[in-house]
Amino acid sequence: MKTGGISTTALRVAAARAAHQFLDVPPVFVDPLAIAIVGGRDSEDLQAYLDRAATNAATPYLRALLAARSRCAEDALAGAVRHDVRQYVVLGAGLDTFAYRNPYHGLRVFEVDWPAMQALKRERLARATLAIPDSLTFVPIDFETQTLGAALAAGGLDAASPAFFSWLGVTPYLTREALLATLRTIGSMARGSGVTFDYAPSPDSLDPERRKRFDAVAARVAAAGEPFKTFIEPEDLARELRGLGFTALDDLGPAAINARYFADRADGLKIGGLAHVMTAWI
Repeated sequence: MKTGGISTTALRVAAARAAHQFLDVPPVFVDPLAIAIVGGRDSEDLQAYLDRAATNAATPYLRALLAARSRCAEDALAGAVRHDVRQYVVLGAGLDTFAYRNPYHGLRVFEVDWPAMQALKRERLARATLAIPDSLTFVPIDFETQTLGAALAAGGLDAASPAFFSWLGVTPYLTREALLATLRTIGSMARGSGVTFDYAPSPDSLDPERRKRFDAVAARVAAAGEPFKTFIEPEDLARELRGLGFTALDDLGPAAINARYFADRADGLKIGGLAHVMTAWI
């Protein structure tokens, strides 16, 4: 993310989620508000995405990942709610729409993001005539001067009660130290808390075709001012998580994600060969 400002990547992700609703049938991640939050089918963001998709062979693989990780996070949240978790924290919320279609009575939602990104989101919500529900709290944070724990406490999160966190599309852009600091904060929450996040191992293991797709994505996000900074291997991450107090880990690699969400599709939609989605519980 560009320091203190608007994330170009977050806007592109929102456009991809919107496009997924009508390009990929049936959608893996059903989000009836995805198109509205980007400004509709004729919006500049969505049209720019469709133009890129028409010429970039890597686009469907990335769109599949974005859909799968959101589906995975909300599936895990459903399990948390069944176990009486009543707090949901969306880290780096961007234009995520869960809070505005929240089906769970009594679930409080906390959206954490840069103030400028939250201001843009409020504009998009007003334009789309999407009401801000009473169950939602915006938690502005300046990651350069505030800690996540302090920001959540100021926003009213009850640290004595369990919470579920989603943290999507963020970790590759952080330093390893910042990644582990956030996981440490989540790991200090009450027993029963959990998190779903995506991460990337080193691209060095990719075959030439998949490495080419990865390099194209890396070049694009770097050009937007948001370069990849951290890769972490699954065994290393699992060791770090257990050291931070997480006891139940569900790490989905590419094959597992494709088997769970993309099996037997007529359109052949699937993710590429690098990303993992981790769900970890305290």
